[in-house]
Amino acid sequence: MNLELLIENLTNPAFLFFILGIIAVKLKSDLEIPQNSSKFISLYLLFSIGFKGGQELSHETFSVEIFWSMLFGIIISLIIPIYTFFILKKKMNIYDAGAIAAAYGSVSAVTFVTAVSYLEFQKMEFQGHMVAIMALMESPAIIAGLILMSVFNKEKTLQVNKMSVIKHSLTNGSVLLILGSLIIGLLANAKQAEGIKPFTNDIFKGFLAIFLLDMGITSGRKLSSFFSNGWFPTIFAMIIPLINGSAVALLSGFVTQDVSSRFIFAVLAASASYIAVPAAMKLAAPKANEGLYIPMALAITFPFNITFGMPLYLSIVLL
Repeated sequence: MNLELLIENLTNPAFLFFILGIIAVKLKSDLEIPQNSSKFISLYLLFSIGFKGGQELSHETFSVEIFWSMLFGIIISLIIPIYTFFILKKKMNIYDAGAIAAAYGSVSAVTFVTAVSYLEFQKMEFQGHMVAIMALMESPAIIAGLILMSVFNKEKTLQVNKMSVIKHSLTNGSVLLILGSLIIGLLANAKQAEGIKPFTNDIFKGFLAIFLLDMGITSGRKLSSFFSNGWFPTIFAMIIPLINGSAVALLSGFVTQDVSSRFIFAVLAASASYIAVPAAMKLAAPKANEGLYIPMALAITFPFNITFGMPLYLSIVLL
């Protein structure tokens, strides 16, 4: 791993605000971000990254490489939940195994946003079509996880309405906003985009820092109850992203030679959803323990990726 990249990521203000949030909880501080403000910042980040991706995409010509990249992303989001499910069901019940598998097969929009910021910090630009690929990777893993639950549920108490699941995963707020912003950014011309650039670009890193502070506070509050489940979830939440991210960092070279796209692919494969998947599981699989799969994704995998994962995946891509 490139030590310089690791040090740069550890001293990134956005990451340090995440650590500050955890410290605040441990010190029993009353520091918190109001819920409405937190939701607004989440919406802003998704809007901004989607719009900027649409602008980038408007300058690209649809090619065979983009097609294969989209297909590659969908395949990743199907393979990961399948193989992780069979590992998880040896230690957990079917509901928890399916929910965790779906979370790790799906992607984290916030991790994606952080990865884009990391690329900008490295003075590298990402390709606009990667926003569309990120959005495409949300749904397949959720559907796969729920179908696996249904197939392996011996009690047959879980009836999965496939059309309902598909509709919910596609109309999930985060997916809809980022896809909608992508299309709007694609349709807007350069002059129109320039008019809102101070909002979409100039304040982005500041909002990201505040959002990660909020994520740190949320993670810190969930850590204690999470560790009561033993060491397996913690080990899984670090090792599986490492395997997924490293493998995809290497395999993505067969799909594209663009360094930023390969890095984004690796980060998406290593990330775990703690927004779209919990929303879907609450609707379709309420027996799954959200006190397990949310902390795994948010309190373990997310900080692991932004601390050690991103420098490692970029180093593999640059080999």
